[in-house]
Amino acid sequence: MRRLLPDPAAELDDAALVEAYRLPAGRSLRVDFVASLDGSVTVEGRSGGLGSPGDKRVFRTLRALADVVLVGHGTAAAEGYRPVAADSAVGRLRTVIGRPASAPVAVVSRRASLAPGDRLAVPSTILVTCAATDAGRRAALADAGVTVLVCGEEDVDLPAALDALAERGLEQVLCEGGPALLSAALAAEVVDELDLSIAPALVGSPDRLLAGPLTGVVRPRLVQVLEEDGVLFTRYAVDR
Repeated sequence: MRRLLPDPAAELDDAALVEAYRLPAGRSLRVDFVASLDGSVTVEGRSGGLGSPGDKRVFRTLRALADVVLVGHGTAAAEGYRPVAADSAVGRLRTVIGRPASAPVAVVSRRASLAPGDRLAVPSTILVTCAATDAGRRAALADAGVTVLVCGEEDVDLPAALDALAERGLEQVLCEGGPALLSAALAAEVVDELDLSIAPALVGSPDRLLAGPLTGVVRPRLVQVLEEDGVLFTRYAVDR
């Protein structure tokens, strides 16, 4: 993998890649997506069809640097999410860079769709939901060890959710989608960075980067571009 912008570099090893994506201390919400040239984010319903070895390296790096992984329940279910385990490739990289070996996954669901027995219904998982969900369902998940955060009344209040995560020491948040969660985060003006891997493919999938039109145009600022095998790995700052 090579850096094209801002300072060209011929080869980035794992340590250099970590430094290329490291953020200053403090609160942040960065969003990670892979998309095709036409804006599709899935192939046959999953993002893996757009992935590459370089995309996997970036994915591991971003997870290694994060305090918590934030994901919508629909994406977590479609992609088969599991807890970030200490003995995984991400866990080993986290150990190398001096982070705790595991990291919690925070699942956003307005309906509290996570259920006891699901692979993510474990004590390391956080459910972010709202007061309109069934109290019995929330209690059952809490009994299973899931941390349940009620943020908002009829829908999830993302600024309140990020405040609640920060109060637990989870300041640097990596959001991995899906499109509805990205759209909501942009509308709430809580996104600090978009890390977009652009795959050299045309797919025509109905699953797009955004779930629908925004109320106003968001103009992210390009700060970094890496490249490997024709895939561009971009970092955009989102100025609030």
